[in-house]
Amino acid sequence: MNKTAIVTGAAGGIGSEVVRSLAADGYGVVATDIVPDEQAVGIFTGNVAYIKRDVTSDTDRRKLIDFAIGMTGRLDCLVNVAGIAPATRMDLLEMTEESYDRVMNVNLKSSMFMCQLAAKQMIKQGDGGFIVNISSVSAFAVSVNRGEYCISKAGMSMMTRLFADRLAAEGICVYEIRPGIIATGMTAAVKDKYDRMIADGVFPIPRWGTPEDVANAVSVLCSGKLAYSTGDVINVDGGFHIQRL
Repeated sequence: MNKTAIVTGAAGGIGSEVVRSLAADGYGVVATDIVPDEQAVGIFTGNVAYIKRDVTSDTDRRKLIDFAIGMTGRLDCLVNVAGIAPATRMDLLEMTEESYDRVMNVNLKSSMFMCQLAAKQMIKQGDGGFIVNISSVSAFAVSVNRGEYCISKAGMSMMTRLFADRLAAEGICVYEIRPGIIATGMTAAVKDKYDRMIADGVFPIPRWGTPEDVANAVSVLCSGKLAYSTGDVINVDGGFHIQRL
């Protein structure tokens, strides 16, 4: 049976690595992002189809699902990677509604309704599936100069639990992966800060995480080897969540 996966935010560091990993696992992957098709050329090879879609748009979300189903007639896996940081880091007391809406629309609302559409298709097929939401340690670790980002990721955690509960009886497993400090374009601007934190021993595993670290976790979750687990949080954060003294 051919398996099809959708990966949102696929042109970024984590997203592109997740695409490659799932393709290597035998999935036919629909990779989507807002970068033009010509910019995506060379990023993906093998059984990967890239399609430019804006997942904050209901129309584009539905077209994306239809495109994926058109590949093999089914949808087996959804990985919600699409996410942004605030355009400008601002103190919580200065945060604007515009920034809040922008971050929440991309990070939470789009994932919520991608889950909804994917779940309905998987239920129709009747043989289960996998949904993986990429959140962040910011789901529990506060950053008062990017509150909207933290709220969006905390919301994704509850969203994961909601869908896990709703879809368990349908054989659809839903998981959350919480990356820590991963070397991507999003963290490049604050590299010095995190270099110092790593040197100071904030992370039990004293190194930066990589997109491959996250993709490896996605691969395991979408393999079916954890089929008696759902609603779980997989921390890919070098042990940061241990919160040691």
